[in-house]
Amino acid sequence: MALRILINLARFAVTYIVATVVVFLFMRLVPGDPAQIALGVNATPELLEQTRAEFGTDRPLIVQYFDWFFGLLRGDFGTSYLTRTDISPMVADRVQVSLILVLTAMAIALLVAIPLGTWAAVKHRNLSGVVIGVGSQLGVAIPGFLAGILLVLVFAVNLGWLPANGWTAPSVDFVDFLRRLVLPVVALASVQGAILTRYVRSAVLEVMSEDYLRTARAKGLSKTGALLKHGLRNAAIPVITVTGVQIAALIIGAVVIERVFVIPGLGSMLLDAVGNRDLLTVQSVVMVLVAITLILNLVVDLLYTVVDPRMRRSA
Repeated sequence: MALRILINLARFAVTYIVATVVVFLFMRLVPGDPAQIALGVNATPELLEQTRAEFGTDRPLIVQYFDWFFGLLRGDFGTSYLTRTDISPMVADRVQVSLILVLTAMAIALLVAIPLGTWAAVKHRNLSGVVIGVGSQLGVAIPGFLAGILLVLVFAVNLGWLPANGWTAPSVDFVDFLRRLVLPVVALASVQGAILTRYVRSAVLEVMSEDYLRTARAKGLSKTGALLKHGLRNAAIPVITVTGVQIAALIIGAVVIERVFVIPGLGSMLLDAVGNRDLLTVQSVVMVLVAITLILNLVVDLLYTVVDPRMRRSA
């Protein structure tokens, strides 16, 4: 198992380094001079040269890359071309907001999807199983932003129970933080819950047809008992894979929900930086998203060894 962890860490490091090269070079292919964009079209040549020296864009590309790369390793993302402020504190604040939003939504989605998906599989020939299957299909078809808009119309505009948008840090006012968290989390969790319910249902249905489950029932276990004791662990393997992928996609896709509910998350920061052509901020935020995705993949791979004893023996 230790060897497997070392291999995964090495894969993580190599992938991250390659990603930094690709992102850095891609940003350099974007037309436009950062100094010219920051100063405007009326800037004098002398001021442009001074600003390029300040930004470091007058140095060779290899020097710029290694300066940025080692800054990433230290947690120093540099200075924004637009606001002339340190990018690192802004990224740290936005990452916390996005992770709170996404992880809370995914936790609720799993709490709903696992029992509903299992029930839909066990009762797939009954009315309740069919209803859950149809409901999950409808949930998959509804975009997250539309769910968010509908929730705002019902619970914020018509009923007035919850605020329509905005964000309050939990350290400032925890009650208001929870009230403002409810609608965006439900909007995200409703779609993700529907997707995961279908995956759980499929995984459990596949496990229920396996020979070892029939053998367990032949030894005296009930259908539910055999499934709980022997089936769910095997059904968890594909669900873990899908959950890791969905969390990574949700962090990036949550930008729409952040816009609907005016939440200052990482996705909103990326969109603002792209709109303002703040290239250093863009490439730094992208690398944070890449790091989060790679870490999730690493965690998923480690969970495999916990859930599946065969992988522990092979490691």
